[in-house]
Amino acid sequence: MPSMSVPTWPELLGSATRSAVHLEMRDAYAVDYESGPFAEWQAGHRHDPADRSSWWRPWLDLIQKTVSRGVVVRRARIVSEPVSEYTRFLYDGTFTNVAAGEQVRWLPRRQASDIALPGNDFWLIDDHLVRWNHFTGDGASAGGEISEDPAVARLCAEAFETVWSRATPHAQYKIT
Repeated sequence: MPSMSVPTWPELLGSATRSAVHLEMRDAYAVDYESGPFAEWQAGHRHDPADRSSWWRPWLDLIQKTVSRGVVVRRARIVSEPVSEYTRFLYDGTFTNVAAGEQVRWLPRRQASDIALPGNDFWLIDDHLVRWNHFTGDGASAGGEISEDPAVARLCAEAFETVWSRATPHAQYKIT
């Protein structure tokens, strides 16, 4: 089967007509520990919810545009507890995703032990198009891959919905 080219994020989310779901399963993703947003967060910087212009970015524009077309965008994160420092960083910034219109939930990894999960993080668009997110051992992006295999889409949809049903909405989840 020939591999499909990986669409850009605007193309991928632009193709969604009903739903776009994202499952994240890593406790850390590669970041520059010496500079950038994670390092700034480690140094004590926190986004001010009232100062939207200081944290709004192109990704959030894309999410807001997608949601404004009636597409439901949901993100679920499976996390180890106590959470990693990187997960704390994600948690502190998740209000920006919510402000853009994403629904976000958190599931402690111990509650996911009996769920059949794909081996990689993914986006599932309209229950049929899977965009795999591949990572290296140290968490750097190793690129994406697209699949329209119905069995793969079904696995991802079932895994996501099971995680979603068990997970705690962002507003109620308390990190440990």
